[in-house]
Amino acid sequence: MERLRFIDLFCGIGGFRVAMDQACKENDLIPECVFSSDIDPYCQDSYEANFGHRPTGDITKVDENDIPDHDILFAGFPCQPFSIIGQRQGFNDIRGTLFFDIARIIKQKQPKAFVLENVKQLVGHDKGRTLKIILNTLQDLGYDVHYAVLNALDYGLPQKRERVIIVGHRQPILFSFPSPIRPFKPLSDILEKRVDQKHNASEYIANKRKQKHQSAYKLSIWHENKSGNICSYPYSCALRAGASYNYLLVNGERRLTPREMLRLQGFPDSYKIVVNDSQARKQAGNAVPVNMVKAVILKLLPYVASSLDITSVLREYEVNYGER
Repeated sequence: MERLRFIDLFCGIGGFRVAMDQACKENDLIPECVFSSDIDPYCQDSYEANFGHRPTGDITKVDENDIPDHDILFAGFPCQPFSIIGQRQGFNDIRGTLFFDIARIIKQKQPKAFVLENVKQLVGHDKGRTLKIILNTLQDLGYDVHYAVLNALDYGLPQKRERVIIVGHRQPILFSFPSPIRPFKPLSDILEKRVDQKHNASEYIANKRKQKHQSAYKLSIWHENKSGNICSYPYSCALRAGASYNYLLVNGERRLTPREMLRLQGFPDSYKIVVNDSQARKQAGNAVPVNMVKAVILKLLPYVASSLDITSVLREYEVNYGER
């Protein structure tokens, strides 16, 4: 079995790693994470509890020469500088410049491929100039680069979560992003049967919501936007790390539990929750959708693993997940 070495930058709680492990298992490959990094100590706690090693801290303090050689680089680099929720300062925000830490590592280590993730607002930020700088930087490093905005709702998860995914390969490849995988999992498979009363919204909040909105669905997640408008769907709007406490309510009555939030992001129930509810909400809101990035990785693996035949693997992908 071929071993694929990867690094996990801005790793959070390990969404990319879970996706990589699952994708490799389906292709009889052995994934080996040789380096991970995240500055958040609570994310480090969760990562260590689930994967057995603690991520390195501040990536800006890490010499790229000290990072082990690897085949694939994963990075969900900080999205706040480009997010509609943030101030959209882009490269004027110190967090925005962290992309260039990814670039210096790629330049030095020359992995076969990389997969990067960010909010969809990155595409239109500064009239497209920010994304152009990112793509040009990666191309100048000698990579064939592709990008697309994908929605977790199209890859089996009941969460409308749009993210830009950037894929690069050291040689030109006939890469295409995965087609939608439908239908998405129903909320009944996500929501827990017994929920502690601490997750209930106050009677005042619940009554106020129900006075303003009536759902057309028997089981739904209600969403209130900044303007106070309420809508409900048989899926969740995007989880957000810094959202208000009652941003999303199941049937307008209770908040999501940490386990439900992780399920909405595609994490298996075997994933250990070792932080308090507040940190769990933040971690789930910052995580990458596992199913979505797994679908991307499955399309990329034939171009990275020497033991995989591209034609046969893509044919199997079509049978299991739909057309290319």
